[in-house]
Amino acid sequence: MKRFNWMVLTGVLLVVLSALLYGAHFLIFRDTYHIFIYMIGDLAFLPFEVLLVTLIIHRLLSARERRNRLQKLNMVIGAFFSEAGTELLAYLSDSDPDIEKKRDACIMSERWTGKEFDRVEKMIREFDYSIDIGAVRLDGLRNFLLGKREFLLRLLENPNLLEHESFAGLLRAVFHLTEELELRTECGELTEEDKKHMISDIQRVYRALVAEWMRYMKHLRSEYPFLFSFAVRTNPFDRNAA
Repeated sequence: MKRFNWMVLTGVLLVVLSALLYGAHFLIFRDTYHIFIYMIGDLAFLPFEVLLVTLIIHRLLSARERRNRLQKLNMVIGAFFSEAGTELLAYLSDSDPDIEKKRDACIMSERWTGKEFDRVEKMIREFDYSIDIGAVRLDGLRNFLLGKREFLLRLLENPNLLEHESFAGLLRAVFHLTEELELRTECGELTEEDKKHMISDIQRVYRALVAEWMRYMKHLRSEYPFLFSFAVRTNPFDRNAA
């Protein structure tokens, strides 16, 4: 409300100032012809000025600002994969009975172009993200995620997450899985109902993690080839990775 009042007051002052200047012009030159001809000319130019400033320049500046925010967010995503995401992806993929299909699709090359990434992104949306709960080392997974909780909390505090809904959704899924595992101190004694619920939570994280990882790899290939080269050599889907 205060901001609105300030804007109204500023608008009134500007109109009054304009009227005073036009009045001074008339008192000095006694020439209403030039006053009105310039006034009408300025009014005629006003719609074009609004178009130029509001619709074009403002949009260009907004797009540039958004690119800068996304660039900063990609740095946050990179920190996530360096600190936790890549290891978590390797952990979950070890429990995937259908891992060979994903392995064949996700082993990248430094020669990949945007077309290869687009093709694989379409493929991974159709993959089955089944998890063999018996092959998941739940105690180890719980300890790993609890050890990363503070780091993940700091990521969630980043306001740039509003620009990237899919990554924010991944973090929420990881936090939910962490909370579920924290409640179960004896992971080896889960009921069948608990196992079904746990499989669902792990699949949610796994699906989002693979998709986000591939998008991030595409970003590295485009913007930071030297980092992409390192990512290729440490690919969690590649058995021969360093």
